[in-house]
Amino acid sequence: MPATPAWPPRSAPRLFVVPELAEGAMVTLEGNPAHYLARVMRVAAGDTVILCDDITGEWAAEVAYAGKRHVEVRVIRQMRGREHVPDFWLCPALIKRDRFYMVLEKATELGAARIVPVITRRSVVDKLNLERAQTVVVEAAEQCARTALPDLAAPAPLDRLLRDWPAGRLLFFADEQGGAPVGDALRESEMAAILVGPEGGFDDAERAAIRQLPQARPISLGPSILRAETAALAATALFMALAGDWRG
Repeated sequence: MPATPAWPPRSAPRLFVVPELAEGAMVTLEGNPAHYLARVMRVAAGDTVILCDDITGEWAAEVAYAGKRHVEVRVIRQMRGREHVPDFWLCPALIKRDRFYMVLEKATELGAARIVPVITRRSVVDKLNLERAQTVVVEAAEQCARTALPDLAAPAPLDRLLRDWPAGRLLFFADEQGGAPVGDALRESEMAAILVGPEGGFDDAERAAIRQLPQARPISLGPSILRAETAALAATALFMALAGDWRG
């Protein structure tokens, strides 16, 4: 007798949705999500999709209707609760669009709780399309089966970021002029943030302002001069390994 196929199938499309989900609820998908399901994945009535709401977690649902403009799905049962996310903020300086989108994508995959884009004097970019950036974040979470989305903030000038910095949160900043070994520093706190500069690094005035912040801790990311996007993602991965959810 053949084995009963697993349900829901691993190949089922995954989507984040806005309404809070509950067993038996009917959800109407329109716009890009409906286009993705109906035109790209070509779902039909009876097919399975996986929905996440960034509140309750992950749910299996069944397509009730798939039309050209909207798709209706019925929520069947919860599969996982919303995952625990380490209390880690990534504060990367704005860099060229495609490279910054890669930072957003990979930081989401790695599990950052909050991403705060920063505008510095040497930033070659001072604007961010937040709608597109949020789409990058959502698609990254869907692709790697996360059940939580990072909070994506609007870009903030460095001076404002420092002025409004919360008292109880350490701010590790990658200082190309040197600092504590990153492996030692990141074990200091499980509620922290990492600040990474742009391609040209922080200027002297910015570096002095950061160091004046009581919560600031300069760190070194090793002997090599890393690109801005490499430094941001390497620091995020190190935090997850040393103080985050990679410890098991």
